[in-house]
Amino acid sequence: MNLRLSAIITKEEEWYVARCPELDVTSQGKTFEEARENLKEAVELYIESFGTDDISEIKGEPVFTTIEVAA
Repeated sequence: MNLRLSAIITKEEEWYVARCPELDVTSQGKTFEEARENLKEAVELYIESFGTDDISEIKGEPVFTTIEVAA
C-alpha cells in the first residue's frame, strides 16, 4: 500500500527541517533533498512501529496556504 502524505520543508539556519503534519513526524537534513529523504525514512519507521490504523482516517488532499496578519 502506498500513502500520499504531506511534507513541509523549511530552511532553519544551516539545516532543512521536514515535517509530516498528518503524523506529527519531523526530521532534518543539510540539503532539501536530504531532509525529504530523511522524513520519508522517519515516516516509514513510524508506520512500521505504529501501523496504519490511524492513517486510514486521513481523507482528501491537505491544502496549504498563507495568511497575513497585523503585527
